[in-house]
Amino acid sequence: MLYQTIIYEKEENIALITLNRPDSLNALNLKLAQELEQVADEIAADESVRVVIITGAGRAFSAGADIKEMMSPETASLGTQLAKGKPLTFFSKIENLDKPVIGAINGLAIGGGCELALVCDMRIASTAARFGFGEIKIGVIPAGGGTVRSPRLIGIAKAKEMLFFGDPIDAEEAYRLGLVNKVVPPESLLDEAKKWANTLSQRPPLALKAAKSCVNVGMQMPLSAAIDFEAREAAILFKTEDREEGMSAFLEKRQPAFRGK
Repeated sequence: MLYQTIIYEKEENIALITLNRPDSLNALNLKLAQELEQVADEIAADESVRVVIITGAGRAFSAGADIKEMMSPETASLGTQLAKGKPLTFFSKIENLDKPVIGAINGLAIGGGCELALVCDMRIASTAARFGFGEIKIGVIPAGGGTVRSPRLIGIAKAKEMLFFGDPIDAEEAYRLGLVNKVVPPESLLDEAKKWANTLSQRPPLALKAAKSCVNVGMQMPLSAAIDFEAREAAILFKTEDREEGMSAFLEKRQPAFRGK
């Protein structure tokens, strides 16, 4: 499929999505939101993809919603959806992909851009990255899950500080808070993300899917229910060919060859 606002590439088992509206700092307009949802569906249906990387073209990851588009009465926009109480479903589509998603945060990740970073499973940030929720300064709140996901990731008090003040934090502070997993120089960002992706692409895909599901679903459950869910997922994995291959390879002191079966 041809896309207008993103670049979609595949390198063996790794999918690379690049937000490609650099002149607007990769601001999230309606077309970009629709294409992110479409590419998420394409990746979900592609069994050859084992890991996903999301990054931005130019000097921003994404500066958030395209306010200019929102303010145009003649143009359908994300604001039109929000005004009707419709959720922005592309965030959850990406979050719920059954394969690991790595955010390679190359620059500004503000508002919706920060929310897009939050739906990635892990985040590697360039030292040039900045994170924040600036919505409060224009009279709104995050509408892509920012008020929900940020306290779960960095704690209630710091999330409220970011949401109430609207001021960005740098990559080192984001690392200290646990918002990002690693900080690297700008020139190393994509190489590091691909290094992580290559490692994950060698892991058993069914076990990765189960681990991700246990975390994402378990976070929405009471502890006892989450433990039961985990036990069911573990039981399913025990019947797979990958489990047999992994244990055999361990005993035989060789590298396993996982097939996702």
